[in-house]
Amino acid sequence: MDTDNKPNPVGRPKNIESPEQLWKLFRQYRTYAKANPYEKQDFVGKDADEVTRRLERPLSWVGFEEYLFERMIISDLGDYERNKEKRYSEFTTIIRAIKVYIERDQFEGAAVGVYKENIIARKLGLADKQEARQVDKDGNDVPPAPSLNITVQGTGAPIAESEE
Repeated sequence: MDTDNKPNPVGRPKNIESPEQLWKLFRQYRTYAKANPYEKQDFVGKDADEVTRRLERPLSWVGFEEYLFERMIISDLGDYERNKEKRYSEFTTIIRAIKVYIERDQFEGAAVGVYKENIIARKLGLADKQEARQVDKDGNDVPPAPSLNITVQGTGAPIAESEE
């Protein structure tokens, strides 16, 4: 029996062997995404001349996964992202850095009007909350109508509740 041979590792080998390799792949994705904008057909002017507009491609985690899948590197980064069975601990810092980089690209792109602000705001969990209010014909606030609480005698169970 040859005792110099190392035992086989348990489980499958990692498709991406190191955080450095993952960062390198992300940089390649970023370069690819920015060098390959979306193209949109549009019509301009009084004669409706057809033009092609080049629209910058936003970075996204899903886009990064698709990039890796198309190159047959890996189909899903979920195990790395969730640190499945604590096998991917060394990747947590670089995954966080990649996600921060993606979020910054999306936020800043929306802030300067490159990307649709409302879509990016929803994606990033940012909400432009507006309060609904009623006003009368002169523009004065109308208070909400009072509600009523009705209880059937003997049951103690409310049929309707009032809030004033």
